[in-house]
Amino acid sequence: MELETVLLAVGPGDADRIDELAKSVVEVAKPADATVVLAHVFTSSEYDDVLTRLEFDRATDEIDPDDVARRHQSIIDLRTILDEHDVDYVIKGAIGEHGPTIVDLATSNDVDRVIVGGRRRSPTGKAVFGSTAQEVLLSAPCPVTFVRSDDIDE
Repeated sequence: MELETVLLAVGPGDADRIDELAKSVVEVAKPADATVVLAHVFTSSEYDDVLTRLEFDRATDEIDPDDVARRHQSIIDLRTILDEHDVDYVIKGAIGEHGPTIVDLATSNDVDRVIVGGRRRSPTGKAVFGSTAQEVLLSAPCPVTFVRSDDIDE
């Protein structure tokens, strides 16, 4: 299988692991000369918070989630690293529940690999809070690389 497109999905919990995610995507995409889809997925409430924090003017124009993602710090940091390694990328923003929306992005962008981050979770933590990474691992239309943080969420 030829590797042409890699989806790196980030969300609000990934700010502390940007370097690890970037390292993983560079290791996969650069040797294959693949394009990286840098995707930031927002729930509706996260999206509203980000629009306020980034001072988007909601009264003037319709706001494109791709534009919001471009201005988000985690995407800016990832862009800098990918530029340093001369890796091609496109930026996507999406609104929805994290797991299903990442799977939808993987499908609609015909990606060959998905990279997601997450924390180790106790069995209770998974049962109570669910797991975005688990949803993606089980439902993605392609192989998934999970970049784990050593922090444990309860």
